[in-house]
Amino acid sequence: MTDNDLMSSSSSVEDEWAAALAEQEASEPASGKGMDDGAKGNTSAYSPAQFQEFQKESNVTELAGDVNLDVILDVPVTLSMEIGRTLISIRHLLQLNQGSVVELDRLAGEPLDVLVNGTLIAHGEVVVINEKFGIRLTDVISPSERVKKLK
Repeated sequence: MTDNDLMSSSSSVEDEWAAALAEQEASEPASGKGMDDGAKGNTSAYSPAQFQEFQKESNVTELAGDVNLDVILDVPVTLSMEIGRTLISIRHLLQLNQGSVVELDRLAGEPLDVLVNGTLIAHGEVVVINEKFGIRLTDVISPSERVKKLK
């Protein structure tokens, strides 16, 4: 392509854009031109936005009466009990074998943590019923306390 070809093609593109913009302005109603006017500083076509005020609910339990929990009752969650934790290196982890003892950060007799999807919801103690382990909840964390721990 020569320089003349490039110049003629760029001017034809500019002509097409100018024609498209003129066509758009002609097809917009008079109130649609407000956007161009606002950009130039003429704000007479605009009116201030009006928002409705929201009422602040004083108590969450008032809302709970209106909530239908049936839609989430069958959603599965993971319930786990945590005896304790420890931090060890991979070297020590690889040295563990049958009979090894791992020290945890809890004392004997301390309550276990009950977690739902990784979130602490209660504390409890181990019980054995019919040769099966279980947990007796001794302290349930309130929803407001759970929210405080998130922050």
